[in-house]
Formats: sequence, C-alpha cells, structure tokens
Amino acid sequence: MGNQECEFNLLDEPWIKVMKENGTIEEVSLITVFEQAHLYTDLAGELATQNVAMLRLLLAVLHTVFSRVDEHGEEAPIEETDHALDRWGALWNKNCFPIEPIKAYLHTQHERFWLFHPERPFWQALSAAKGTEYSAAKLIGELSESSNKTRLFPPRTGEDKTEVSYGEAARWLLYVNGYDDTSAKPKGKNLPSPGAGWLGKLGLITAKGKTLFETLMLNLVLLKEDYEPWEPNVPAWELPKPREGERIEITIPDNPAALLTLQSRRLLLERNNRKVTGYRLLGGDFFSRENAFNETMTVWKPVMERGKSTGQYQPKRHDSSKQMWRDFASIVEQNDSKHLPGVVTWINQLQKVNLLDQHRMICFSIASVQYGDKDFFVTDEFSDSLTFYAELLTEAGETWKQLALDEIQRCDQVANIIGRLARDLVKSAGGEEGDTASYRAKEEFYHRLDLSFRKWLSALDPEQTVEERNHLKSQWLTHVWKTAAALGEELVENAGTAAFVGRMVTEKIKGKEVTNHYCAPEVYNKFSYYLTESLK
Repeated sequence: MGNQECEFNLLDEPWIKVMKENGTIEEVSLITVFEQAHLYTDLAGELATQNVAMLRLLLAVLHTVFSRVDEHGEEAPIEETDHALDRWGALWNKNCFPIEPIKAYLHTQHERFWLFHPERPFWQALSAAKGTEYSAAKLIGELSESSNKTRLFPPRTGEDKTEVSYGEAARWLLYVNGYDDTSAKPKGKNLPSPGAGWLGKLGLITAKGKTLFETLMLNLVLLKEDYEPWEPNVPAWELPKPREGERIEITIPDNPAALLTLQSRRLLLERNNRKVTGYRLLGGDFFSRENAFNETMTVWKPVMERGKSTGQYQPKRHDSSKQMWRDFASIVEQNDSKHLPGVVTWINQLQKVNLLDQHRMICFSIASVQYGDKDFFVTDEFSDSLTFYAELLTEAGETWKQLALDEIQRCDQVANIIGRLARDLVKSAGGEEGDTASYRAKEEFYHRLDLSFRKWLSALDPEQTVEERNHLKSQWLTHVWKTAAALGEELVENAGTAAFVGRMVTEKIKGKEVTNHYCAPEVYNKFSYYLTESLK
C-alpha cells in the first residue's frame, strides 16, 4: 500500500456521486449523502452497476442503524414483524432521514472508514498484497482492461486510465468487489472456484423513488420472505478482524448488513502521490446460489435437471438483448416456476399494510454486467427500467397484471411469426442465413414496440373500469397488428426478385426429408394468416 499512514476517510471526504434536482452532479461524503438524500434525485456514478454497489453500501448502514434504534435514536431492536413495519413507516413518513442516529453510529465506526489504513483499510484486506496485480485500467469498470489486452476504443486515455483520484477509486473498489471476473489465478493450492463477484451472478433489480431517500427506503427490506425479522445486522466493518482467507466458502449471511457488505474479493489499493495506480486481488467469500433468498435484489429462475424443475431457484442473469418488459413475468409473477424478487415481495407487503400508496407509480430498474466465456472477462454493461402502477403487484390488480402478461406472450408469438417470414424469405431467395434473418427481424419487431409498450403498461390503472381496460387492450392489439404488418411488408419488399420467383427447397421437418416450394407471395400470405389468427 506504500505509505502506511491513514488517509481519506469516507465519512468526511466527498466521494459519492449524486444528482441534484437541477440535474447537476456533485460528490459528497457518506454522512452528507444521508443528511441530504431527500434533496438528491439519484446516485450518479460512472455506471449503473456501480450505483447498485453504492446503494448496497448505503443500505447496509441503514439496516445496521435502524435495526438497533428507532427514528429518535432510542435503543429499540427490531424483534417482531410489527416492529419492522412500524420502524419503516416512521422513517418513510419523515420524508428524510433522521441524521442524528446515523451520525452517532458512524462516528463510532470512524476508524473503520479510512480508505488507507495500516491495519484495516476500508473494504480491503492486507492479505491481498500477495494476490494478482492489476493496473488502474482494470479497476475502472468503464475500461475493465487487463494488462495483456487493451481496449481498441477506450473511453479514457493517458493518465485518466493509469491513475484515479481517491474518491473515484473508492467507488470502483465497491464495483470490483461486486462484479469482478474470474481471470485472477489463486495463490494457494487446491482452492475452490468462487466464480464471478456476487453481484455479477445476479439479475439485479432495485426499486426507484422520486428521490434518493425514497429509493433507499423502498429497497430497505426489513423483513425476511416469511415476514420474520432478520438476524442481528453485522456489516463487514464491525467484524473483530477483517476477512483475510483466500477463496473461502461460507453459508449465506443471515442478515442484510453482512450480505450487502459481502467481501467477494480480497482487495488492496496501491497509491502514489495521492492517486490510486492499481490494486492487488485474491478470491474472497462465496456461497451457493441455490435458494439464496436472503438476497432481495435479484430475479430468479428454477434450477432444472433433465428438463424438470428441482424445486430450487437460482439468480437469473439478465439478457442484454431483451428489453426489461419482455421479462415482466420474472418481476411480478409467483407460481411453481417463478419466484418473486425480495424487493417486489417487500413492496407488496408495504401496500397490504397501507404503508405505501397502492395507486402510486413504481419504477423498477435492472443493471447487469455481461461476461465473456466462463465469466473470464467483462464484455459489456447495461441497464433498463420499467414504470407501472404499484397496484399491479396486489390482488386488486391481478386482472390488469394478467392482461400485461398475456399481451407480452402475444408479442412473443407475433415475433415468432415475423421471424418465420424472414427465414422463409431467405429460403425463397436461395440463401442460407435464415436463422440470422429470423433473429434480426424479431429483434426489430421488439425494438419498434419498445416505447409504445412501456407507455401502454404505465397506463394500466387497476382503478379504471372494465370498459376502459377493454379499450386499452383493443388499442394495443391494433398497434401490434399495424407494427407487425408494416414490418412484414418491408421484409418482402427487401427480399429481392429471386425471392418472388422462389425455388424448391429440400429440408428436414420433424425428422423427415421433404421438398417444399418457397416464394415471397406464398410465405407472405402464410404470414398474414398466422398474424391475423394470433391477434384474435
């Protein structure tokens, strides 16, 4: 770590990027971000995935403080379900955080928040000094650049990627701990593979409010899935000794503060002339993904064996090629093959006990890092969001929710019909890239529906009448038909003369070799028929 004196305390120094109501961005300290959370619209770090890592740190502080004391700072541990709901409601109704209890707690932990410290640097482990060495370019998530493979068109050049300020390094420290790839080699022998960082294994989802205060509160899940209180909160900085071992398999933490501050990697920043120039890394703590329901910020999928569900679930990573609304079922539907994200279950519970207005609009955001083969390197980062009436999550909104799910399923059916048309047109012209053409046509269809579906979903208000609901459905079906028909016509027009003449094609269908005639007029007529049938 170079010079060993304490330097850059995160409670006092500005390092958290936030957006103000006027759209300007500034850096503030950890204490200030709580003090003025109601005045900020959002976190504003370099990447959406970095913002999630930062959000989890802030939530760990809130869980720790307000599971022990009430909004007045009086000792009042959460021991029953009603305690948790009352605590949440009292904080929510203040419209800002009571700063004195937060300050009082953080001041007792001041020594633990030095970014550089001879014994306990924040979010780091001295044992990492023997780990894999990386440059600042690898620390910066926008680059994630290894020493032996540089980016062709990097967003930063020169000193901007060889050194970073302490504040920015602290933000990326959280990011790397959560999303690090699997490229680092172990220093010990016969050690298990921890995989990517914990956040990189998830299909991250968070609720968003109008202010940072609201966002933090909506994601402050004070009860487990069975609506029982969590075990006592113990964040990483409260441990008697920092976690030092390499690639340690643990049981999933039983309290939010521990899980939100999970040390997936042992990290150690390297500095020179008040700049961070690189870091060292070892594998850290990890646990099984199956049924890890203490994690409240992920969508889930069933674990399958030989085509059958095992009854277990694991986090479902987001597909960067799919708009968020296409996976709406993973957010709102609970059944034998679906498990709701914990934050969605929590918001539903808040509505049931009237702590949250059912008629408010709710926004859910997703963020994800995309990895290459075996999670060995990061290839991309993306985010998306979706806004709809919170009442869709309740029994009162069930009919409206089902309408949305049905229409998404219908869109998938129509997309397949369009894809089939594109593939058959390629066959008509004698081409061999039918699958590629099919994929592109389907993606174009979804792209053309994207903004209109988001707008339509946000208009589904469970307080409207049946007639209004039927009118919205009719409007949507008309829009889908027009969009699909127009795209189908474009595909035919662009197919070329050869496709209109057509040809005989010998192919295998259901295991049998058959010869069929393909030409643009015939396949378009078939497309029109199936399109009409799908919209009945």
